[in-house]
Amino acid sequence: NPIYAGAYAFGRTGSKVRIEDGQKRVVRGHAKPRDTWQVLIKAHHEGYIDWETHEHNLRVIADNTNMKGGMARGALRQGEALLVGLLRCGHCGRKLHVGYCGSDGNTSRYYCRGATLNHGAPGKCISFGSMRIDRDVASEALRVLQPVGVEAALHAIEERAIDSHTKRRQIELALEQSRFEAARAHRQFDAVDPGNRLVAGELERRWNERLNTVTQYEAQLQAVDAEHEPEMTPELRQRLLSLGADLALAWDHPNATSDTRKRILRAVLKEIVVRVTDTQLQLMVHWQGGDHTALAVVKNRTGQHRWTTDTGVEQLINDLARQMPDGGIASLLNRMGQRTAKGHTWTEARVRSFRGDHRIAVYRDGEREARGEMTLEQAAHLLQLSKMSVLRMISARELPAHQACKGAAWVIREDDLARVAAQRAGPPDQKRPRTTNPNQKSFEFQ
Repeated sequence: NPIYAGAYAFGRTGSKVRIEDGQKRVVRGHAKPRDTWQVLIKAHHEGYIDWETHEHNLRVIADNTNMKGGMARGALRQGEALLVGLLRCGHCGRKLHVGYCGSDGNTSRYYCRGATLNHGAPGKCISFGSMRIDRDVASEALRVLQPVGVEAALHAIEERAIDSHTKRRQIELALEQSRFEAARAHRQFDAVDPGNRLVAGELERRWNERLNTVTQYEAQLQAVDAEHEPEMTPELRQRLLSLGADLALAWDHPNATSDTRKRILRAVLKEIVVRVTDTQLQLMVHWQGGDHTALAVVKNRTGQHRWTTDTGVEQLINDLARQMPDGGIASLLNRMGQRTAKGHTWTEARVRSFRGDHRIAVYRDGEREARGEMTLEQAAHLLQLSKMSVLRMISARELPAHQACKGAAWVIREDDLARVAAQRAGPPDQKRPRTTNPNQKSFEFQ
């Protein structure tokens, strides 16, 4: 009410006429815009607050209004999404809502459903995840605020010293006043006639109350001195300056909550208009000072999310699935140090789930034999050699073979193995040629 700001106002509300069931009905109490008030006299009387404070309070109330649309951003609410109340749809002009999902309720999405709520339109106008847009907008805000970071740190140092000194000064003044009142109560008690027991008893009670008050303030002063942090040391000052110079460090600090980050963004951002294309989110960031910044955020394609396994691991699982069962694949991936998209170790169940999501067929017994492929052990048994001898033949490229990765099973085709076996069973000149090294001696046994 403007009367608390020292203003006199008349005609702030009006009436409207409606026709209901064929009869006239007058509805009173509708708020009218200020420029249509009949009377508004500022500085009419002494108010509790000044007019500027009254105007500021009205703007804060309007800006904290939720579910009213318009330009109001709404008050801060719970949740991890940082841009709640700041986003506006660039297609229909309505404010975006936020929704949370996931097992812990920490996965959020922004979407426009104003047409659905107001007009019953099907579906959503736009919808996208919050992770990338929150990260990119926060990075842009930190980049813009970087020049004033050191100044803010110095201001925090000064405020810290002033607050500490002010708190102690207030307790000292209160203690001084209580001691004065206790001394006056003492003088009054000494001046009373001891024979007037009722007056003497009342004055003694008052004196004891003043002494208790003095004791309480002395205890508070001792507690403040005990809890008083040491003076600003060069190390602490340098630490605060480093936080001011690197706002990202303060932003990612473990003690920085999402509520604090939201307040920082609301202090510098007025609104963000979002348009969605097939590949990116086109943002127009409106700053509090009146500047505007165009920003583009990469948009995930359908089926993409942050928990995506590396492409190399996906191809490796696809190749290994034709050679071994899921348990063997999990063991091999763990030995290689590979992890899932969420950083977990591989298990048989996780490999099986991955295959199902990517439509990779399961390994069947006898599958290699059906394709005409053999393992290293089978090749050594057929050639009647040790596995090391077969490995040397593979290293010398005498026997073609391949493996999906280091540590995986060697795959040898039966045709190549039959050819090598035929060469070894043939005449001596078709066997492996003798070495040309002159230091290699030949032994002939009689």
